[in-house]
Amino acid sequence: MSVRLIYIQYPALIPVDISAPEWINSVTYFSMDGVGKADWFSGKAQDVAHVELTREKFETTVAMAAIGYRYDLDELGKAQLLGMNLSADKANLARRVAEEKIEQVAFAGDTAKGFTGLVNATTPTATTPPADGTGSATTFASKDPDKILRDINAQLTGIASGTLGRDMADTLLLPYTVLLDLSTRRLDTVSPTTILDWIERNNIYTRSTGQPLTVRGMFSFLDTAGAGSTKRMVAYRRSPEVVKLHMPMPFRFLPAWQAGPMLFEVPGIFRLGGVDIRRPKSVRYLDGI
Repeated sequence: MSVRLIYIQYPALIPVDISAPEWINSVTYFSMDGVGKADWFSGKAQDVAHVELTREKFETTVAMAAIGYRYDLDELGKAQLLGMNLSADKANLARRVAEEKIEQVAFAGDTAKGFTGLVNATTPTATTPPADGTGSATTFASKDPDKILRDINAQLTGIASGTLGRDMADTLLLPYTVLLDLSTRRLDTVSPTTILDWIERNNIYTRSTGQPLTVRGMFSFLDTAGAGSTKRMVAYRRSPEVVKLHMPMPFRFLPAWQAGPMLFEVPGIFRLGGVDIRRPKSVRYLDGI
């Protein structure tokens, strides 16, 4: 079943890599980790400390997808009489549909092609929040602001601890219903401050760096992405050093061709691979929120 998306988010949330040749069959990438420590050194010494880099090799296939539009002379003539640009309208719709397909692959992958996305990859650590909400629940809806902030900070600091302080998540992705709850539920009956306002000001990333934490809601991808089809939160550092979407060929239209005596078709194509999570320790999932 096709799901119509309200807006396209992947360009702002996932770095896109278009550097590979357009017709390449696959993209090879490496999941990397490293260790090393600088120390004091004498100019007469020879034992310079070195960093050690570990790499795990992965390969993602690159597949082609297509969407286009057609028109015949009859509908084109009628559109001209009405002052309508039929070709532009259909072209814009085709481009929008292509973007929706890329959005789907970027976040949720594609099982037919063996792709995983940012929200359902196998390499990041997935955890569950403490069951100390109302009725021993784990969900944010069952918890007070202090416990929600604790659970979010645990993911942010978990990335910092897992990378020995090299990375800290700067982006949170939440199911839309969870974001809606946090953005409308107030700290108390007197204060106009919502839980989301409070989290954005007091999360450990903002307190440590002075930079705002990016918080975005998703309408479908996270609702059942967690273990046991529960709601999932994704925390990660939004950087091409951490995550990339490989798109060797961005969407383009090919020349129009005559498919019949009065029928013309304009095909559009694009080629992309899966999402490459290069530093799995810089991405974390929290399930059951």
